[in-house]
Amino acid sequence: MPLVDVAKLVKSYPARGGGAPKRVVDEVSFCIERGQTLGVVGESGSGKSTIARLLLRLIEPDSGTIYLDGRDLLASRGRELRQIRRRMQIVFQDPYAALNPRMRVEEIVGEPLAVYREVSPAVNISARDNSRAKILEALRMVGLDESALLRYPHEFSGGQRQRINLARALILRPELVVLDEPTSALDVSVSAQITHLLRELQRELHLTYLFITHSMPLARYMADEILVMHRGRVVEQGGWQQICEHPRSEYTQALLAATPELPA
Repeated sequence: MPLVDVAKLVKSYPARGGGAPKRVVDEVSFCIERGQTLGVVGESGSGKSTIARLLLRLIEPDSGTIYLDGRDLLASRGRELRQIRRRMQIVFQDPYAALNPRMRVEEIVGEPLAVYREVSPAVNISARDNSRAKILEALRMVGLDESALLRYPHEFSGGQRQRINLARALILRPELVVLDEPTSALDVSVSAQITHLLRELQRELHLTYLFITHSMPLARYMADEILVMHRGRVVEQGGWQQICEHPRSEYTQALLAATPELPA
């Protein structure tokens, strides 16, 4: 059984100036096996980020089904939905806007612990110490250390901020992480560092990724399967080797031609 199973997902928004609603996600179906990465590729406006928001139940679809580990996500409510959501986290595109500038790193990374009430006193250890230990563990997983705890986001580079975002996403040890163009705001060398880190963390923590990008070479590097989106529809779907080396769709061919290969 795949961890994620999505079938015939549809999402529409009202058209400007009236008229028929515009479908931004149009009959999209896919599965993601445990421990693997599905790369969703397309230009801006292709429906990629809308799929991410639908999968996380941040918005509701018009129709279709979403199953996580065999559980009907769209039928879930209350405590059941809360339990399912704990197993899914997201890392956003902009590492600057995603962090509250008024909060210290310790508060930012530890926020999910408070939201899901994960912190509980251990023997001879205060709840605060238990929380800090988990925060430190998450920071170290992404290559940061204790010196980051009491600092504010503006004191870090873009790559370091994205590591903080990633630590916050991983602190609850989710099974599925949605990565919404997590390197597009970074320069090439820092982007390469973050993608290498993501692959290492996937192996170590047995994570499953939905990786959203406009770059075919990046999808090739990260993904086991690739979904090519255009105007809300899937135009091509399959293994990375098939999609990148033997593309059938003219749109996929254009995407491959438009972006340079990643540096070694």
